Amino acid sequence: MTRRCTHSARLAAAFAAAAVRSAALVVSLAGTALTGCGNSMPVRYVTLNALPANAPRATAPIQPVQLTAVHMPAVLDRPEVVTLASQNRLTIHENDRWGAPLAQLARRTLAQDLLTRLPPGSFVFPDAPAPPDTRTLVVTVLDSESDAGGTLTLQAAWTLLSGHPASVMLTREATLKSQATGHDAEAQAAAMSRVLGELADGIAASIVVH
Repeated sequence: MTRRCTHSARLAAAFAAAAVRSAALVVSLAGTALTGCGNSMPVRYVTLNALPANAPRATAPIQPVQLTAVHMPAVLDRPEVVTLASQNRLTIHENDRWGAPLAQLARRTLAQDLLTRLPPGSFVFPDAPAPPDTRTLVVTVLDSESDAGGTLTLQAAWTLLSGHPASVMLTREATLKSQATGHDAEAQAAAMSRVLGELADGIAASIVVH
C-alpha cells in the first residue's frame, strides 16, 4: 500500500511539474506575441490631390462633359501602395495604404482637375445629374510604374463619347512622367497627383476643340 501511495505521489508531482512548464510556455509565447505586436510598424494612409493647371483656363462655351469612369489596372487598384522593384517584380508596401480605392481617388482628383481647366459650367461631376446633351468622358490608366530611382511613369488613354447610342468623338493617349521627391508613399502619392494634373491638361486641351 505504501509503494502504491508513493508511486501515485510521484505521478502527481510529475503531472504538476508538466503543467507548470506548459503554463510557463504559454505565458512566454503570449509575451512574445505581445512584444511582436508592440513592435509592428503603424499603417500610413495617403491620398491624391488636385493641382492648378499649367495653362490658362479655356473660357469659350462648349457642350457639357461628364467624367464617368477612371479604369485602373487591377495590380494597382489595391489597398497597398505598389512600386516597381524590377521589370517583372513588384513591391507591395503593406504599411503604406491608399485612403480609398485608387480608382476612386484618381477619378475624384481628375474630376477636380478638369473642373478648373474646362470652361465654367461645362464640366459635370461623376454620378451627378447631367443635361441631355452631355458628352461622356472615359479614362483608362494603361500602366503606372514607379521605378527604383523614384520616377513615376503613367500611361493613359481617354475617349470622348456623344449621342444616343453613343459614338466616339475622339480617342487620345499620353505617357507622362514625374520625379518623386522621396521614396516613401507620400512622395509617390504626390508624384501621381502631378501626373494626373498633367493628364487633365491634355484632356482639357483635346476636348475644347471638339
